[in-house]
Amino acid sequence: MKILVFGATGTIGKETVKQLLEMGHSVTAFVRDPAKISVHDRNLNVFKGNVMDKMTVNNAVSDYDAVVIALGVGMKGQVRTTGTANIIRAMKQSATKRLICLSSLGVGDSWANLNFFWKYVMFGGLLRRAYADHMRQEELVKQSGLNWTIVRPGAYTDGGRTGRYKHGFPATEKRLELKISRADVSDFILQQLSDETYLFKSPGLSY
Repeated sequence: MKILVFGATGTIGKETVKQLLEMGHSVTAFVRDPAKISVHDRNLNVFKGNVMDKMTVNNAVSDYDAVVIALGVGMKGQVRTTGTANIIRAMKQSATKRLICLSSLGVGDSWANLNFFWKYVMFGGLLRRAYADHMRQEELVKQSGLNWTIVRPGAYTDGGRTGRYKHGFPATEKRLELKISRADVSDFILQQLSDETYLFKSPGLSY
């Protein structure tokens, strides 16, 4: 498959590109700084651009089987919302309709899955702007008219790819570690390329 990855130098984006290439897919990594791409593969194309620039995004999006949005800016807000709006606009003008968007456990109805610390210390305080950015991003995706899946992982760990994690659990589920390895998040993202179980859904991910 031909896959376009936005946020390809972030921790999830980088791992997703790696796994896509291992599976033999053709990958275009959209990045601001190509020097941050350390992988060299004949199936990898690097597209230099800023996701905040509409014209650059329009030029990047063409005929792909799917687009993966893995934008991340730490505690800051706005980049996910504006970048995602630009990507959706470009996709609607192209033949590419499959969109897989990285969000976070705790957004939307998955708020109920969180414990006190994540609700009121992290998302209610330190990560308030990032949380609001995720909320706006998800609304854009849901209203896009594209074939979307929103992926909501717990806190990232550096563990390996196990393939053994909970996904698609209800908001009432409390038996969660609220964490998952970056490798397993990418593993789940790859599964969505060929599985429509979570089409138009927002599954959570956690151990």
